[in-house]
Amino acid sequence: MSDPSPSYSSMSHPMEPLRIGVHRGRCAGAGMCALTAPEVFDQDDEEGLVVLLQSAPGPGRRAAARMAAGLCPAGAIILNSPDSTGSPGSPDSPGS
Repeated sequence: MSDPSPSYSSMSHPMEPLRIGVHRGRCAGAGMCALTAPEVFDQDDEEGLVVLLQSAPGPGRRAAARMAAGLCPAGAIILNSPDSTGSPGSPDSPGS
């Protein structure tokens, strides 16, 4: 039986810069991100959808952010996102 945990051998080194984006349209509101990395993610009060608090977390928060991405049942967290600012056309902008 294979190990269900994420394969960290395929992930970036924990000290490498990390850019995070979120796709609120995919978010199921499970809250795994906010529970796993509360300094990086939260949930909004209205719909319980993901809120990105830090698009470029520091070295001490990157491992938790990666784990949160791996635990997200909806795949709403995007690691190394080229545009995680929420500008028009980005995954977390309204209407996307």
